[in-house]
Amino acid sequence: MSMLTPPGLGGKYRITGDTYPRMRRPSRRRKIVIASATAVVVLGAAGWGTLQLVQVFSGDGTKTTAARGADCKPAPKATAAPVAALPKPAQITVNVYNATPRGGLAKATADELKKRGFTIGKVGNAPVAYDKKVPGAAILLAAPGAAKGAFPVLGTQLKTATTKTDTRATADVDLILGTAFKALDPKAAADAALVALNKPKPAPAPIC
Repeated sequence: MSMLTPPGLGGKYRITGDTYPRMRRPSRRRKIVIASATAVVVLGAAGWGTLQLVQVFSGDGTKTTAARGADCKPAPKATAAPVAALPKPAQITVNVYNATPRGGLAKATADELKKRGFTIGKVGNAPVAYDKKVPGAAILLAAPGAAKGAFPVLGTQLKTATTKTDTRATADVDLILGTAFKALDPKAAADAALVALNKPKPAPAPIC
């Protein structure tokens, strides 16, 4: 036994003078693995907690997205005909009556409507019930069915006219000119209004 051998040690720990026992240092690899695993667990827990908070305050994100996807389909293109089968001006017979003191107003208005394609019926002074009793521009008077047909079409020629229905069985329309009447709307404006009336409206875009 060498003099360098500590008391009580022998065997492989015996120091012979040319060999020394090797004492291994603690492995750093194990520390790195443990630290990495700990970091992954901590980050995973933090991420899961954040997701739970988001779902609490905003609801289930998966369901919300699916629901929005179902509601946010592109709006179909408007290819259908107008909602109501509106009559053409030539299909509307207009009786023009003058409820003002001005002479010749009914005939002049009837002539202009005829130029714009309307069919003219009776022309003359307004009935007693309306004569000198129409303070506005005009009244359109017809059967209830005219509300979805003749009224909108004839109304493009005079936007300030009001409408009223009666119990007649015929499809003609009375245009009773009132005190405030000056002239029909300009033809260009009336034509544009008529085109817009017969143009189908596209469906509104969905709100996502």
